[in-house]
Amino acid sequence: MKLVVFGATGTLGRVIVEQALDAGHSVTAFTRDGVFGHIQHPKLSVVQGDVLQADSVAAAIEGQDAAICALGAGRKGGIRATGTKHILAGMKQHGVRRFVCLSSLGVGDSAGNLNFFWKNIMFGLLLRPAYEDHGIQETIVRDADLDWTIVRPAAFTDGPRTGTYKHGFSGKSPNGLELKVSRADAAEFMLSQLNSDAYLHQSPGVSY
Repeated sequence: MKLVVFGATGTLGRVIVEQALDAGHSVTAFTRDGVFGHIQHPKLSVVQGDVLQADSVAAAIEGQDAAICALGAGRKGGIRATGTKHILAGMKQHGVRRFVCLSSLGVGDSAGNLNFFWKNIMFGLLLRPAYEDHGIQETIVRDADLDWTIVRPAAFTDGPRTGTYKHGFSGKSPNGLELKVSRADAAEFMLSQLNSDAYLHQSPGVSY
């Protein structure tokens, strides 16, 4: 498959690119400076652009089979939602339908999975702009007439790829969830959606 990864130089995006290449995909890494220097691969292309500029986003999407959005902006808001809007517009322009988008466990109807600390301290105070940005981002994706899946991972760790995470669980209770998952496992799950309709037009959570 030919796919473009937005947010390719982020802590999760880099792992997505590496795993996608290992799986045999042809990957376009969309970066602000046109540099993706930690690996070289014959199936890796690096494109310079800004997700806040719709034209550069659309140009990177042309000819692709799918797009993955792993945009991050720390605690900031605005970039995820606006960038995703441009990605979706570019996909419609070029007839690309499969879209896998990174969000966060706790957004929307998954809020019941969070404990007091994550619901009230982290997302209620410290990460509030990012949390609200994800909420707007998800609404934009849901309104798109595309084959989308929104992935909601728990807090990231630097742990190994285990393949033993939970996914698609109820959003009503945090019981039994560790509220964390490695970037390697989150990347694996996002990539697995490219060839699956199991969570088409759904927003599965991912956590240990």
